[in-house]
Amino acid sequence: MDYKISVFLKKIMEQLYEISNRLIQKVSTSFKRGLYTEINWNNRLIEIKGSRGVGKTTLMLQKAKEEQENGKNVLYFSADLPFFYKNNLFDTADRFQKHGGEILFIDEVHKYPQKQKQNDWAQEIKNIYDAIPDLKLVYSGSSILQLYQSSGDLSRRKTSYLLNGLSLREYLIYNRKGEFEKFSFSILLENHIEIATEICRHIKILPQFESYLIKGYYPFYNESPQSFSQRLGDIINVIIESDIPYVSEITQETAYKIKQLLAAVSSTVPYTPKLSNTASELYITDQRTLIGYLNYLEKAELITTLGARAMRNKILNKPAKIYLNNTNLMYAIDKQMVSPGTIRETFFLNQVRYVLPVKYPKTGDFYVDNKYLVEVGGKNKGKNQLKDIAYSFVAKDDIETGYANVIPLWLFGFLY
Repeated sequence: MDYKISVFLKKIMEQLYEISNRLIQKVSTSFKRGLYTEINWNNRLIEIKGSRGVGKTTLMLQKAKEEQENGKNVLYFSADLPFFYKNNLFDTADRFQKHGGEILFIDEVHKYPQKQKQNDWAQEIKNIYDAIPDLKLVYSGSSILQLYQSSGDLSRRKTSYLLNGLSLREYLIYNRKGEFEKFSFSILLENHIEIATEICRHIKILPQFESYLIKGYYPFYNESPQSFSQRLGDIINVIIESDIPYVSEITQETAYKIKQLLAAVSSTVPYTPKLSNTASELYITDQRTLIGYLNYLEKAELITTLGARAMRNKILNKPAKIYLNNTNLMYAIDKQMVSPGTIRETFFLNQVRYVLPVKYPKTGDFYVDNKYLVEVGGKNKGKNQLKDIAYSFVAKDDIETGYANVIPLWLFGFLY
């Protein structure tokens, strides 16, 4: 190799190391997400997906810091650095490993500038995995990577994890309100009186729950509380204007229609779609295109579509109901339109569907894990709709503890 080129590459690598070390040293490890301990970090190729703002970067930097403190040679960088305008991932990984590198952390991998038509980021990750077996790779990307049609098949190589926003339990721990364990859905149903009573011995839960619904899902709230809504609005714009086009090749006009669709959904959530009417109002040519737009928004974790329970082995090809993904989004998009009933249902759906499948039933609000029927409501909510139905429960707001099959709504924030 030419000496000048070698010196140049050495300086470039030193710059990457400098940025990496600065970020690793700065990250706090006082609070770690529950997913941190659930990831099998021994795997050679780990994918961490999630919406913008939920904490993927922090999680990766925390692991990089732990490994560095254990004597491992690690390197962290974001794939959208100007360095990658000319340089590629494979050469960077190869040079890193040849100089003693052991674990490579790549953030925002879907933002990597593709160098050749048949050599996208996924192909380069595959090449690194196959050609450099001594190197471990951890990469993060938007949850919309599910839409991405890559040239490199990583499905047999990677172990994939999804990072949700903070649960109510994590929010309390993050804000130093106490240490609380998580519970499975079935254990929570069976022992909800004892669990809720014990939690309420340590904390006034209802005021904390109210705060969580407004500002608790995204960890970055604590960085600048006064600009939280603006920042969340900016994230929504970046997802639609930048992230989705990166992986789906949609036009600017399509991005604008997706924004209009999100506005239509958010104004009437839970939204019961009449696809022909919605398509006509937004000047969308057919229902398949509209369903495709809804798919973009759901994969980006801006909305959640709720499908119907299977009937005669068929599922409707359109969603039965559409919600915004989480309650913080509801307050950020239009707090004047927020209704208590929708807030309750959105919270329940967001927390539960992260751990179990949820469908839309004929009776009640949610059908969980093909077994449990749940009705969600305020403290005056009755049980008549679920009378004589096995495995049926009422998730009730504004109560600290429940009884029989009546469970405090806030308790479903302790599932992860």
